[in-house]
Amino acid sequence: MRRPALRLLPLCLAMACAARAEDTPRSDWALCPDSATLPVYRPPAEGGTPPADRTALPTDVSALALDLSGEQVTVLTGEVELEQGDRWLGTDKLTYEHDKQQFRTEGPVRYQDSGLRLQAARAEGDLAADLVRLDDVQYQFNDEAGNGRADVVELRGKQGTLMGGSYSTCPPAQRQWEFKAANIEVDQERGTATATNATLRLGGVPVLWLPWVSFPTDDRRRSGLLSPTVGHDDRNGFEYEQPIYLNLAPHYDATLKPRWLSDRGLMLGAEFRYLGATDASGTVEGTWLPNDDVTGSDRGLVRWRHADRLTPHWSFRADLSHVSDPDYFVDFGDSLPNTTITQLQSTMGLYGRGQYWEAELLAESWQVASPILLPSQLPFRRLPAAGLRWERPYGEWLELGLQAEATRFEGEDRGGGNRVDLQPYVQLPLGGAAWFATPRLAWRYTAYSLDPSLVPPGADDGPSRSLPVLSLDMGAHFERGFDWGGRGFLQTLEPRLYYLYVPYRDQDDLPLLDTQPLTFAWPGLFRSNRFAGADRQGDANQLAAALTTRVLTADGGREVLSLGLGRIHYFEAPRVTVPGAGALSDEGSAWVAEARWSASERFSLGLAHQWDPDQSGTQLSAVRGQWRYGERGVVNAAYRYRADLLEQADLSFLLPVHRNWSLLGRWNYSLLERQTLEAMAGVEWKSCCVAVRLVGRRYLREFSDERNTGVYLEIELNGVGSFGRDTARLLDDAILDYSR
Repeated sequence: MRRPALRLLPLCLAMACAARAEDTPRSDWALCPDSATLPVYRPPAEGGTPPADRTALPTDVSALALDLSGEQVTVLTGEVELEQGDRWLGTDKLTYEHDKQQFRTEGPVRYQDSGLRLQAARAEGDLAADLVRLDDVQYQFNDEAGNGRADVVELRGKQGTLMGGSYSTCPPAQRQWEFKAANIEVDQERGTATATNATLRLGGVPVLWLPWVSFPTDDRRRSGLLSPTVGHDDRNGFEYEQPIYLNLAPHYDATLKPRWLSDRGLMLGAEFRYLGATDASGTVEGTWLPNDDVTGSDRGLVRWRHADRLTPHWSFRADLSHVSDPDYFVDFGDSLPNTTITQLQSTMGLYGRGQYWEAELLAESWQVASPILLPSQLPFRRLPAAGLRWERPYGEWLELGLQAEATRFEGEDRGGGNRVDLQPYVQLPLGGAAWFATPRLAWRYTAYSLDPSLVPPGADDGPSRSLPVLSLDMGAHFERGFDWGGRGFLQTLEPRLYYLYVPYRDQDDLPLLDTQPLTFAWPGLFRSNRFAGADRQGDANQLAAALTTRVLTADGGREVLSLGLGRIHYFEAPRVTVPGAGALSDEGSAWVAEARWSASERFSLGLAHQWDPDQSGTQLSAVRGQWRYGERGVVNAAYRYRADLLEQADLSFLLPVHRNWSLLGRWNYSLLERQTLEAMAGVEWKSCCVAVRLVGRRYLREFSDERNTGVYLEIELNGVGSFGRDTARLLDDAILDYSR
C-alpha cells in the first residue's frame, strides 16, 4: 500500500552531516580492511544519482501484518519496510497515532541510502512538532571508511542535535584516531555544526580539547582555521604557520597566513582569490616580514596572477611579481629550485587566437632575485612586444604564412632600442600515407632603431638584415609485424632528412637584445635557426639525417622500445656566432642518440647522448631509469652530464618495507664539484586512517657551499586533513611518481 512519507527517512541526513568531516583529495582507503561496522541491508539501486528532492517521491510501506483495530492508531508488525527512492528503512514494529501524529518503533531500526547506513536501538517522532529522536545510533558511510556512534540524535526540522557523538575513518576495532563531542548542534539550512566539549584522540590519547568548535557540514565555503604548518630549519629556526580562511563572498575569498619564525620574527602572509563576471579569475598573494631580526630590514614578496577571456578570440593574462631583496628566496625558499631563483619575471598582455592566426601584445620585465646576479645581467625589458603568427592553406598542397614581431627593448642603465622582425613564407606540404616532403621558402627581414647608448662610436643606429631561409623536410614511415616470445609486435622504421640553406650575412653590427644559442638536442636537428631570438639568424648549408625505429605491442600499441640516431652534416662551416659561444665544427654537429625501453609497465629506461666526433668525446649524456613495484613502491635513478658544466647523479625512492611502513629519500650529488646538492631521508607510516611522515632534508641554499637543514613532521588523518608541514608536496617534487 502507499501512504505519505512519515518524514522519518530524511533524519539520517542531519546525523551524517554532523559527524562527517570534509574529505581531502589525498585520502587513500586502500589499506582499510573490509571490516564494515554495519552490513549492507539492501543491494544498491542501479543507474543514476538520487533525486535532489526525495521527499517528492511516494513512500512504499510493507509489513507482514497491519493492525487497524485501534482508533486513530495503525500498527505495522513483522519485517516492516519503508522505501522511498534510494532510501530504505526497516524495523520489527512501527506504531503510528494519527490524532497526535506521533510514531514509535519497538526493536532496532535500520536505515540505508546511497550515502550511508545506520542502526538505532529505537526511534520515535512527533510529526506535528517536526521532531524525530533516535537512541543508541551507529552509522557508517557507504563509499568511505567514515563511521561512528551517538547516544541520542534529535532532529527538529532542519535543526539537529547529537549527544555523545563520535566520528572516525578507522575501523571500530582499531581506533587510531577519533573525534568525540559531548554535544553537537547541526543547522542544515546554514550547513554548519557546533560542538561542545570536543576531543581529538590519537591512539586513545587525547591530543586536542576544544570547549567549543564550529565546522561545516557540507561543501559550502566558510571562514575558519585551516590545518597549521610546523617545521624547523637552521636558517629560520622553528616555524609555525596558522592559515585563516575568510569566505568573504561567493566570488572572492582570502586566506591569511601568519607565520612565526623564531629566528626572524612574525611574517604576515595573505592570499586573495576572485572570480569575474565571465571567465575572469585571479590571485593576489604576498608576504611581509617587518624588521627581520637577522637582517634588520623589511622583507616581502607580492604576486598578482590574472586571466580573463575577453571575447571568443581574445584573452588577457597577467603574472606580476616583486620581491623586496635579492636574498628573499635564499632565506625563505623551501626547496632547491626555489633557493636558486636568480631573476623574477613579470608579464602582462593580450593574447588572440583564430582559425589561421595567433597574436599577442605584451609587456615583460625582470627583477634581480639572487645576490650573485647584477642588474646589468638582467634581460632587456620588453615594453611592449607585439607578435603575429598567420598560416593559411590554399588548396591541398599550398600554405602561406607570416611570423612578425615588433618590440621595444629597455635595459637597466643600458638604454634600449626598437626591433622589427618579419618572416613571410610559403610551403608545400606534400605527402601520402607513408611519406611526406615539405619544401619551404621564407624571407627574413630584421631592422633596428637603437638608442645612442647601444651604438658603438661610428656605427649605424639603424642596422638591418635581410636574407632568405630555404628548407626541405622529408620523411617516411615503414612498419612490419613480428612475433617474439609468443607475443605479437609492430616495428616501425622512420627515416627523416632535413636540408637547410641560409646564406651568410655579417651580423656583428646587430645588438644582442634577447638572443642566445639554443641548447642542442634531438629537436635541434630540424630547426631553421640555432639561436633563440631575432638578433642572429644562423647561416647554414647543411643536411640533417635521422633514423628512428619503434617497437610496439600489437594488441594495445604500448611502446616497448624506441631508438633514434641523427646528425647534421655541414656542406659549409657555419660562421655566425655570438660572443662567448664555442666554435662550431667544420664538418657537422655531434651525433645525437635517444633510446627508451619499457620492459613492462613497471620498468622503464631512457637515454639521451651526444658524441662529438671532432673531439672524440661526449658532449652530453643523460640516463634515467624507473622501477615500480607493488602498489606504491618506486625507485628512480638518473645521471646527467654536460661537458665542462655539470655531472650529477640523482637517486630517489619510496620503499615499502611493511604493509604500513615505507622508507623514502632522495640523494642529488654533483660529481663535478664532489658535493651533495640535496639529501633527503624519511619514514612514512600509513594505515587505513592515519599517515605519519617524518622527513629530514639538507640542501644547498644558493650558488655557494652554504647549506640548510630542515626536519618536517606531518600527521594526516585520512578523510579529514593533515597537521604539520606539507611533506606530501615536498615529496612530490623530490620523488618522481611519489603520489601515483
